[in-house]
Amino acid sequence: MNDHLIKALKQLRLSGLLQSLDLRLQEAAGHSLNHAEFLELILQDELAVRGDRQLRRRVKAANFREQKTLDDFDWSFNPSIKKKQIYDLATGRFIREARDVLLLGPPGLGKSHLVQAIGTHALRAGFVVLYRSIFDVIRDFLHDEALGGEEKVLAAT
Repeated sequence: MNDHLIKALKQLRLSGLLQSLDLRLQEAAGHSLNHAEFLELILQDELAVRGDRQLRRRVKAANFREQKTLDDFDWSFNPSIKKKQIYDLATGRFIREARDVLLLGPPGLGKSHLVQAIGTHALRAGFVVLYRSIFDVIRDFLHDEALGGEEKVLAAT
């Protein structure tokens, strides 16, 4: 690869294409790919890298305590949890239908694990997710109330 091409790819922020270009050039030569096939491959590489980066940013923004999946969940631990319902939630249909879901129960039943796993599925489906436990929500409300109260006090002086 020549320096002008590398510079242009960097300037265009095509890092995924830059990473795979040497391999794809060899592949194109070895498989006699035409220009359109070669272009499609390198663009797919770029889209894959961008998709991975976007998913990583969204996972970070979701504020999960831990990265959980449904595959990691021990379904035998709490047989009262209906696996089919959880997998149905993981499809994200309730989000598209603007429906709410609330998981209730005492500590230690797996609610946090399941919610984070469902959130991970939602992220992969392109939804924006923010994980908050009830304790986080209460803390946020108290913080906002405290700030709002402070602003009122400042406005009154």
